[in-house]
Amino acid sequence: MGGACSRKRDHLVDEGDSRRGATGRYSKSGSSKWLLLSLPRCASDVTLKGQGKCPSLIELCVARIREDIKNYSSFSMLPKDISQQIFNELVESHCLSESSLDAFRDCALEDFYLGEYPGVKDSWMDVITSQGKSLLSLDISCSDVTDSGLVLLKGCSNLQSLKFDYCDQISEDGLGNICGLSNLTSLSFKKSTAISAEGMKAFASLVNLVNLDLERCLGIHGGLIHLKDLSKLETLNIRYCNSVRDADLKPLSGLTNLKELQMSCCRVTDAGIAHLNGLSKLALLNLEGCPVTAACLEYISAGFASLLYLNLSRCCISDDGCERFSGLGKLKILNLGFNPITDKCLAHLKDLINLESLNLDSCKIGDGGLLNLKGLLHLKSLELSDTEVGNSGLRHLSGLCNLENINLSFTSVSDGGLRKLSGLTSLRSLNLDNRLITDAGLSSLSTLTGLTHLDLFGARITDSGTNCFRSFRNLRSLEICGGSITDNGVKNIKDLKSLTLLNLSQNGDLTDKTLELISGLTALVSLNVSNSRITNAGLKHLKPLKNLRSLSLESCKVTAVEIKKLQLAALPNLVNFRPE
Repeated sequence: MGGACSRKRDHLVDEGDSRRGATGRYSKSGSSKWLLLSLPRCASDVTLKGQGKCPSLIELCVARIREDIKNYSSFSMLPKDISQQIFNELVESHCLSESSLDAFRDCALEDFYLGEYPGVKDSWMDVITSQGKSLLSLDISCSDVTDSGLVLLKGCSNLQSLKFDYCDQISEDGLGNICGLSNLTSLSFKKSTAISAEGMKAFASLVNLVNLDLERCLGIHGGLIHLKDLSKLETLNIRYCNSVRDADLKPLSGLTNLKELQMSCCRVTDAGIAHLNGLSKLALLNLEGCPVTAACLEYISAGFASLLYLNLSRCCISDDGCERFSGLGKLKILNLGFNPITDKCLAHLKDLINLESLNLDSCKIGDGGLLNLKGLLHLKSLELSDTEVGNSGLRHLSGLCNLENINLSFTSVSDGGLRKLSGLTSLRSLNLDNRLITDAGLSSLSTLTGLTHLDLFGARITDSGTNCFRSFRNLRSLEICGGSITDNGVKNIKDLKSLTLLNLSQNGDLTDKTLELISGLTALVSLNVSNSRITNAGLKHLKPLKNLRSLSLESCKVTAVEIKKLQLAALPNLVNFRPE
C-alpha cells in the first residue's frame, strides 16, 4: 500500500519547531495550544512508529486524532498542513473511510494520494475536489471513479499531477473533463480503455505536461498526433501498447525536449526509429521486445547524441550492424539480453568506456568475447546468465575494480573460475545458480567481504562450505537452495545480523534447531525453509522476528493453522505465508 501514502512537502510540520510549541507554521494564530486543548490529556496509549524514539508533539496529536476520528466532523478550521498530516495518517493506517473523509471538506489540502485505496468512488470526489485551487496532486489509481467524478475536477485548476492507473470506469468521453487543467505537469492513465485515438484529443491542450504515462493502453493507435504540440514533454511511456506502429511515431519527432521514451513490446521497426531523428536530448530509449534489428543503430547513433540508456532486449539484434554501437560513446546502461549475438558483437562494445551496466543474458557469447570488456573500467553490473561463459573467460574481468554485481547463473563456471573473482573486492551481489559450484569454490570468495547478496541456488554446498559466511558480515540476502547443509551449517549463518532475506529451501536435513539458531536474525523480512524437517513445534522460535513479512514452510510438517496462531500472537507484520 505504499502507493496510498501521501508525500511530505517542505512546509509540513518541523519537528524541532513543535518542541518549542509556538510557530506560525502550525496555526493561523501562531500557537499550537488550540491543538492541545482539543485532545484528551493523556495520549499514552497511542501506538507510534519508531518505537524507542521520542515522538514530537504533533505526532502525538495526529495519532490521537486517528484513534478518535469518529469524534471529529470537520478539520476545515485547522491549518492545512496539520489537516494534511491527519489525512496522511488515516491513509497510511488504513483508517480512512467515506464518513471520515467528509471531515476534510474545504480543508485546502494539496495532496490526495489514494492509489489502490479500497472503496474510492465518485462520492469521494465531491470532498476531494472541494479543496479547489489548493489541490495539486491526486492519485486515485484502481478506484471506481467514473466520468461523473471527473466532471468535478474542473474547479481544481491548479492541479499539477493526476494519476488514474487501472481506472476501468472512465470512458473517452470523460477525458474531456481534464482538457482545461492546463497546469498539469504529470498525467498517468496506465491500462485504461478510455485512452483511444479519439479520447487523446483531451491531451492536446495540456501544454505544460512534462510526464505522460500511457502504459498498456491498447487503443492509442493514431492518437499520438494529439501530442505534437506538447513541447515541454520530457517522458513518455507507451510500453505494451501493441497497437503502436511506425507511423504513430511521426508526431513525436517535434518533441525536442523528450528525454525518456519507453516503447517495450510496441510494433515499431527500424523504419519507425527513423522518424525520431529530431530527439537530440533523448537519454533513455526502451525498445525491449520491439521487432527492430541492429540496423536501427544507424538512426540511434546519428540522432541521439545524449543517449545514456538503451534497452534492446528480446529484439531481433544479430551481429550484422553491431559495428554502429561504437557511435554511442556516452552510453551508461546497455541491455542486449535474449538476442542471438555472439562474441563478434562484443568486439564493437569495447569503445563504450562509460558503460556502467551491461546485460548479456542468454546471448550466444563465450570466453573469448569477454576480452572486449576488460577496458570497461566503469562497469558496475554485468549479467552473464545462461551464456557459454566458462572459467577461462573470467580472467578478463579481474581488472574491473568497480564491478559490484555479476550474475553467472547457468554458465559453465566452476570452482576454478571463482578464484579469478577473488580480487573483485567491490562486489556486492553475486549470483551462482550453478550445480558446478561446491564448497571449494565458495571458500575462494572469502576476500569478498563487502557482499550484500549471495545466491547459491542449486550449488552443492555442505556444512563445510558455510564456514566462509563468517567473512560476509554485510550480507542482506542469502539463498542456499538445494544444497546439503544441516543444522550445523546454519551455525555459520546465525550471526549475520544484517540479513533481511534468507532462503534455505530444499535442504532436506534442516530441523527445528535451524529456526532456533536463526531466531536472533531480527532484521529478517523474508524466510524460506521449505522442503525441510521443520515442524509446528519449531515455530515458537520465530517469535522474535517481528519484521518478518514473508514466511514459506511448504512441504514441512507445519500447518497453516499454527502459522496463523503465530502471526496473531507474535508476528504482526507477516502478510504472506505458506502453507496458507
